[in-house]
Amino acid sequence: MKPLNKILINNDTSFNPIWIMRQAGRYLPEFRKIRKENPNFINLCLNENLSSEITLQPIRRFNLDAAIIFSDILMLPYGLGQKVEFVKDFGPKLGELNLNYIDKVSEIDFVQKIDPVYKAIQKVSSDPILNNKNTIGFIGAPWTLLVYMINQQSPKRNLKKGFFEDKILINRILLIIEKFLKVHIKNQVDSGANIIQIFDSWAGLLEEKDLPNYIYTPTLNLVNYVKSLNIPVICFPREIKNYKKFCEIIRPDAISIDYNVDPKEIVKTIKIPVQGGMNPKILLSDKETLKKEASKYLDIFKDHPYIFNLGHGVLPETDPNMFEYLVNTVKNY
Repeated sequence: MKPLNKILINNDTSFNPIWIMRQAGRYLPEFRKIRKENPNFINLCLNENLSSEITLQPIRRFNLDAAIIFSDILMLPYGLGQKVEFVKDFGPKLGELNLNYIDKVSEIDFVQKIDPVYKAIQKVSSDPILNNKNTIGFIGAPWTLLVYMINQQSPKRNLKKGFFEDKILINRILLIIEKFLKVHIKNQVDSGANIIQIFDSWAGLLEEKDLPNYIYTPTLNLVNYVKSLNIPVICFPREIKNYKKFCEIIRPDAISIDYNVDPKEIVKTIKIPVQGGMNPKILLSDKETLKKEASKYLDIFKDHPYIFNLGHGVLPETDPNMFEYLVNTVKNY
């Protein structure tokens, strides 16, 4: 059984596998070289040779237990025909949302448009280097995708004025998002992904009263769908106020926590496997601080099924040597 599955399926507490969000990417010189030659981010994600190569770069370099496909949650709106581009020093920028158009997109057209993502997963999962490692596919959660599609850019704590006004529009878009996320999940699994992670990057924007409609119901539908494919699912509802309630309602196979959460509270209140938690900024400090902070999480979760990860993605200015030191610290714990 592959390392993460021992935790996700068997609730093993005898070891801690490690993979890191954004492990394939910006802090690695070999990635920067490819990125420099390929300035269009969407085209890079849709180049199955390069995206599979980028996915495997950290696996060749470090003793990690899983590869996560180099792609983006915004492949969904892109596949639905909404314009998506990544602007330097700004982030994602989306075009106007034409509901009449996306309402008519067929599953075949959607799959065709982002098919290189699935081909990259096939390449990665069949690579001999991944012999005993997991291949992680992923999606954005419905709420986070809704935010990007209506807001047309990262909300960074600010949603468009009148964001919630057109409830009919919002509910129609949520249904379309959910339908095509299932298609996206199924194709990733069929291509070799043996874990799915659901990223809800903007879960923290919502008030308690809005959670059932925007997070609990649509995310639960997707979690149940992934489980119906006999694949474990990890949820990352970043900065949600109540992780315990989220886990009780959604029942993922593991919960990924952000760095603003007290891990001691989590280990007391959450029964399912836990992933993540450490602040990515710790990797910018020194080895002593890094070892102390990593060990803190490993100590807290020593009797609880735990996958080591960060509370958010690895930062671009991270030194690969510090990254390696972190992996070795976890492996030697």
